[in-house]
Amino acid sequence: MKILYGVVGEGMGHAIRSRVVLDHLVAHGHEVSIMASGRAVDFLQKRFADVNRIHGFHMITEENRVRRGKTLWSNVLQGITGVPRNIGVYFDNLDGFRPDIVISDFESWTYLYAKAHSLPVISIDNMQIINRCMHDDEIIGDDRATFELTRAFVKAKLPFCDHYLIATFFHPPLRKERTTLLPPILRPEILAATRTRGDHLLVYQTAEGNTALAEALAKTGMECRIYGMRRSITEEQVEGNLRYRPFSETRFVDDLASARAVIAGGGFTLMGEAVYLQKPMLAVPLEEQFEQIMNARYLQKLGYGRFTRRLEDSKELRAFVEAIPSCEDALSHYQQDGNRLLFAAIDEHLDRAAAGVY
Repeated sequence: MKILYGVVGEGMGHAIRSRVVLDHLVAHGHEVSIMASGRAVDFLQKRFADVNRIHGFHMITEENRVRRGKTLWSNVLQGITGVPRNIGVYFDNLDGFRPDIVISDFESWTYLYAKAHSLPVISIDNMQIINRCMHDDEIIGDDRATFELTRAFVKAKLPFCDHYLIATFFHPPLRKERTTLLPPILRPEILAATRTRGDHLLVYQTAEGNTALAEALAKTGMECRIYGMRRSITEEQVEGNLRYRPFSETRFVDDLASARAVIAGGGFTLMGEAVYLQKPMLAVPLEEQFEQIMNARYLQKLGYGRFTRRLEDSKELRAFVEAIPSCEDALSHYQQDGNRLLFAAIDEHLDRAAAGVY
């Protein structure tokens, strides 16, 4: 089949997940044209032939908080030139391609193309769980306004798809039809990793210059392998028990697979990988970013880790370190069958599209 595949560029999780799905589609002989924005373009162009850059919405964060005003105006200003460019890319590339079906990882332009041309469209992402499942007060907490705003946005992003495949390690009750919950989509490097129980903490933080966090980590006395806090470094910098490392996918996966525990934000991809590798995690989600807050609260509810708003106090870190054994016990019962269920679901929906069922 000819498949138009859209990948949103906000955060690398969508690109990492899409790479796994695209590998499967290409390996099974499908012809795929990819539309992507942001950093996802460069990531996917290294692996696939037909990758086209389009304008995508992005999010601005400062001091571990989403800056709504700056985000809005930045997207408005870039959209003035980005929208005409997207239309040009579509006319240049898709008129000759003529896809049979569209798959979208939270990407709007490919979705709109499907609707404009009466094509079946399948959604594959983790965000739709906010709208298509029920969440109790324990998960929503005192973030009701942010939750309602986020749910409205997610609902409006890709409405009325033929089916929604949602990657998740937690399973709230469904509130919408045409929805399937599946285990996290895992890249082959994670599936191939050998899990061991080391003594170090893997720390992933993208905010540079967080001296309070560094001081709190130093007080744990545990070796901390830190990524993201010094993005410009080209070699490891050691300060006591703190090891600041330049990013390397191979070394990062090794450090994750051998970690005693993980400290990171509330992004779904790394959290799903940590759960799969049975690594307790302390999640520090972005403020005003309900999807990350939701992920962190479910992580804590299941006993797989802990959730905190801000990580600036060594007491919070000590409490998490003390909780690691109980989190390990909860994680020891977690199992998932790789990506088999995902691939089976995708193949089923492609067969339905080919048969004209949609």
